[in-house]
Amino acid sequence: MNCSANTLSGFLFAGLISGSVLAQDVERRLFQPEDVHRIKHVGDIAISPDGEWIAYRVGTTNVDKDESTSDLFMVNWNGSTRIQLTHTEDSGEGHPRFSPDGKYLAFVAARGDGKSDESDDPKGKSQVWRLNRSGGDAERLTEMPGGVSSFEWSPDSTRLVLVSRDPEEQEEDAAETETVSHDTPKPIVIDRYQFKQDGLGYLGDRYQRLYVFDLESREASLLTPGSYDSTQPAWGPDGDIIAFSSKRQGDPDRHENSDIYVIETSANALARQVTTWEGPDSNPVFSPDGRQIAYLQDGPPKYSGYDPSQIAVISVKGGEPFLPTSELDRNISSPRWSPDGKTLHFLVADDRTQTLASVPSEGGNVERAYPADTVPGVVRSFAIGHNGVVAVTTFGQRPAEIYRANDGKALSDHNRELRESIDWATVESFDAVSKDGVMVGSMLLKPPGYRDGVRYPTIAYVHGGPVGQDGYEFDTISQMLAAQGYLVVNPNYRGSSGRGREFSRAIYADWGGLEIQDIHAVMDKLVEEGLADPERLGIGGWSYGGINTNFAIATDTRFAAAVSGASASNYIAGYGTDQYIRVYENELGLPWESPESYLKLSYPFLHADRIETPTLFMCGELDFNVPLINSEQMYQALRSLNVPTQLVIYPGENHGLSKPSYIQDRLERMIEWYARYLGTGSE
Repeated sequence: MNCSANTLSGFLFAGLISGSVLAQDVERRLFQPEDVHRIKHVGDIAISPDGEWIAYRVGTTNVDKDESTSDLFMVNWNGSTRIQLTHTEDSGEGHPRFSPDGKYLAFVAARGDGKSDESDDPKGKSQVWRLNRSGGDAERLTEMPGGVSSFEWSPDSTRLVLVSRDPEEQEEDAAETETVSHDTPKPIVIDRYQFKQDGLGYLGDRYQRLYVFDLESREASLLTPGSYDSTQPAWGPDGDIIAFSSKRQGDPDRHENSDIYVIETSANALARQVTTWEGPDSNPVFSPDGRQIAYLQDGPPKYSGYDPSQIAVISVKGGEPFLPTSELDRNISSPRWSPDGKTLHFLVADDRTQTLASVPSEGGNVERAYPADTVPGVVRSFAIGHNGVVAVTTFGQRPAEIYRANDGKALSDHNRELRESIDWATVESFDAVSKDGVMVGSMLLKPPGYRDGVRYPTIAYVHGGPVGQDGYEFDTISQMLAAQGYLVVNPNYRGSSGRGREFSRAIYADWGGLEIQDIHAVMDKLVEEGLADPERLGIGGWSYGGINTNFAIATDTRFAAAVSGASASNYIAGYGTDQYIRVYENELGLPWESPESYLKLSYPFLHADRIETPTLFMCGELDFNVPLINSEQMYQALRSLNVPTQLVIYPGENHGLSKPSYIQDRLERMIEWYARYLGTGSE
C-alpha cells in the first residue's frame, strides 16, 4: 500500500457540493443487479471540536477484487468543501474520531504501515491510526493482538480507551513450535453455555475488554479483566473515570442483564456497578458536568428484544434512575447530551420512520426535530457540535447521506450520479386492517412506468428481526424487484417495532401466526383495490423474513413463488445449533419439558406436505445466526415432495452476505426465480 496516499496534505482537493438538478435530456434507466456495486454507503460521522468539520466514512465496492472497502472524508459545516482523507484499495477505514484538542483525527483500519515488520501489525486485525490535521502520513498507534473494534479519546487528548477482543490463539511456547511439523488445527474445546456467534464462530474463552492506551508511551493497560465482555466505553469529562456496559451477574451467557459500570483509569482500579435494573442497560454517556449518566434501559428480561428501549438518567454514584421518556411507547436509541446539559437528544422509531428528537433532561415534552413529517425518512445516526446537529439520513429514493438537522441541507451527495441515472420505483405508505381489527402499516413500491387500473404481479418482501420495520428509506432489494415490473410491498407485521410494546409483544413465544395473518391482510387489500394480480403473488425475505416466508407457504397456497433466505422451520433442530440459546430457553422453555411449543412453531417443516409454492432457499455456508442446516432441511423436504425448489449456498459467508459478487448473485437468482413463476410486469 502506498502510505503517502493517506495524508491530509496530499488530498486537499475540494469540491463544491451543490444541489444538482438532473438535466432534462438525460434518459433514466432501470435499476439492475450490477448497480448494487455503485451504491456508496455513507456513515460513521464525527464533528470536529470547533464544529466546523464533519468526518465520515464512505463504503464502496471494488468489483475487480470482489471486495468492499471504505475511505474517510471530511466536509465543512456549510457544505462548500469536501476533502477525501484516505485513498486505499486493500483495506477499509472507519470510526473516525477527532481529538478534543482538534489536532488529530484517529480512525480504525486493518492494514500495514509499509515501514515496520509485518509481525508488528497482527495480520488482518484492525488497529487505531492517526492523522495529523496539519498534514503528513497516517501513523499506526496500536498493536493489539486481538485488534481494536472501537475507541474513544480522553478529554485531554493524551489517551484512548480501546475495545479489543482477546486473540483467537495465545502465542505458543517457542520450543513447542519448533517440534511441530504440520499445520493441523488444534481441536476446538467448548465449555461455555453460549458457545457460538455469527461472524465470530466458536467463542471459546475470548472476551471484549477495555484498555487505556497512553499515546506518549504507546502502552495499553488492561482495565477490565474477567470472564465477561465490557463494551461501549465513555469518558467522564475530567478524564478520571470511564463508564461502560457489561454483563457480570452469575453466568453472563445465561441472561440479558447488562448494567452500567464506572471505573477509574488508575492501575488496579475496580469497576463499580451503577445500575441495578434486571434487564439490559447500555450506551452510557456522561452529562457535561460529569454528575449524571444517561443510558438506554431495555424492557424486562422476559420481553428483552421485544420491548422498546427508553432513556434513563442516573447519578454517577448510583441510585434510582429517572426516566424522562417513560411515557413514549416507542423504541429509542443513541442518547446524547446537549452541550449545556439541559437537553437529551436521541433517535425515536415511530411507524415507518426514525427521527431525531429531544426531551428536557429533567423531563417534559418530547419534540421531534428532523426530518419533517412532510418529507418522512429514516435517520441512521447523528452527531452534535457547536454549530448544531448533523444526521445520516435515508429517504425512499435516496441512499443515506449527511444532512444538517436544523435546515435539512445536504452536506454530502456521494450517490448523486446513481440517483440521477435511475428511474426509481415510487415509495409510499399502504395500510391494511388484519382480521382481528389491528392496523398493519406497510411500504408500497410501484414499478417505474406504473399504470393505474392495471393489476401487477406482487411480491411481499418481508423484513427480518422480527423486531424491526420497513419505512421511508432506500431499500436495495425492493427497488431491484420493482425495477423488474413488480409491485413490492413490505408489511410491518405484528412483532415489528415502531408501534409500541404491545404490538411487538404480540408474537412472544407464538411465531408464525399473527405475522402471517397480517401479511395476508395486506395482500388481500392489494388484490381488493385492484393493484395486485391474485394469480401472481410472491413472497420472500431474509432471516425472520425467511422464517415468515416458510410459515406463509405452509399456511395456504396463494403464493406462486417464494424466496426464503437464511430461514428456519424446525426449532428442535435449532436448539443448540444456532446462537439463540437464551431465546429458546427463556421464551419456549426446554425442548424436553415443553415439546409442544417447539412442535407448534415447527409447523412449516412438520407440515411441508401442504406446501405447493416453488421455493428458492438461500443461506451462507458459515451462518451461525440461522445455520445452513435449517435451509437444508426445508430444501430436502420440498425436494422429497417434488415441489419445485433449489438451494443456493454461499461459501464462507455468514448471516449477512459480504462478498460483492455473492450480493449481486443473490439479486440475480431472486429475479430469475420470480420471473420463472410470476412472469414480469403487467403482462
